[in-house]
Amino acid sequence: MLETDHFLDIDDLTTDELQTVLDRAAAIKAGEDAVQLSDQTLGMLFEKPSTRTRISFETGMTQLGGHAIFLGPDDIQLGHGEPLSDTSRVLSRYVDAVMARLFDHEDLLEIAEYSDVPVVNGLTDDAHPCQTLADLLTIDEAFGGFDDVQAAWVGDGNNVGQSFVIGAAMVGLDLTVATPEDYGMDDDVLEQAADLGHEPTIVDDPKDAVDDADVVYTDVWISMGQEDQRHEKLAAFDGYQVNERLLADSDAQVMHCLPAHRGEEITDDVLESDRALVWDQAENRLHAQKGLLVELLDA
Repeated sequence: MLETDHFLDIDDLTTDELQTVLDRAAAIKAGEDAVQLSDQTLGMLFEKPSTRTRISFETGMTQLGGHAIFLGPDDIQLGHGEPLSDTSRVLSRYVDAVMARLFDHEDLLEIAEYSDVPVVNGLTDDAHPCQTLADLLTIDEAFGGFDDVQAAWVGDGNNVGQSFVIGAAMVGLDLTVATPEDYGMDDDVLEQAADLGHEPTIVDDPKDAVDDADVVYTDVWISMGQEDQRHEKLAAFDGYQVNERLLADSDAQVMHCLPAHRGEEITDDVLESDRALVWDQAENRLHAQKGLLVELLDA
């Protein structure tokens, strides 16, 4: 059983609990753990659209013997007409857990504050901890653990990157971060990583990040809701594309949380190459979240 009531940020778990969730996910994936969440229901709140988040959670609950209910923007007007606190109170009388994919992290915190059941962060503008679980599971599978593995983050210091920095620090993964000026990781995220004993190395040149890397991770430069920044960001990220030229002196494998903007942050030839762990990474959303739900619901 986890100490935390909710999973809103990756460090809501202790380092031991994070490893427990990853081990549980691996066992479920391997067919070595037949745990079930029979007759349990997951309420899924979506303010932001998604492919992987909805399918992985809904499929995961079905495979665990439970049920998932999708509530999209047209089904529930979060904070419009009814306070978030009321929505959360009522929803938690019906379901056994809530997964919310929202814009504002503060809205997630309010839902969790008034919920009587576990709340899981399916993504906010600040954090994407479920993605980090899948990322770490993928690296663990590919390299047989985290010892002596060198990872690189190349691109935007966005929500996915910030959660990954903290998750990497929690498992002792050596990480180098290359971001353009003004698009780096938040200072408080770097401080959290330092407090965990594994602050990432920060560099300006992506070449310096990838040359000694075993795995290179990137994500979109223009996130949902940032379309008005497109011209500015494309100019700022010139030279940060993960392509064969950048990887020419490296045997690194490559990760991307998807969806990819092919031709912007990553090229077709890299995504379609033998370097890509991307498809294992996408599949591992399913297994990682199953491990999390089982541990949260104390099955």
